[in-house]
Amino acid sequence: MLWIKALHIISVICWFAGLFYLPRLYVYHADTTDSISIDRFKIMERRLYKGIMVPAAIATLVFGVWLAVLQWPILKTSGWFHAKVFLVLLLVGYHKMCRFHLRKFAEDANTKSSKYFRWFNEAPTILLIAIVVLVVVRPF
Repeated sequence: MLWIKALHIISVICWFAGLFYLPRLYVYHADTTDSISIDRFKIMERRLYKGIMVPAAIATLVFGVWLAVLQWPILKTSGWFHAKVFLVLLLVGYHKMCRFHLRKFAEDANTKSSKYFRWFNEAPTILLIAIVVLVVVRPF
């Protein structure tokens, strides 16, 4: 079980690296006007999303579910675990919003400002803090 936990933590770190960096790329992309930079951002965003974020998200969920199944008798009545699952579902929704914005930028159809993406970039930090507190402190 420790190997599964280690792989889960590694996957989470990789996923969050993408969740932190992709919206930051969107901040810069939204302010960019020259075609060379726009094309470069599109490539960087696509590679980050498809090459790192999607595989890391899948691995995170697979290893997380695996861990939950192995510990289900304990976790099924743990309030902190149910709250964590809810926050992870919000994180999956955020991941999908990142894909939505990726497609808009790829189609040159983005209508959001860099200020919007600066705020958008804060959500994974808040979710990460809440998830870590729930897992480590287990307040309920």
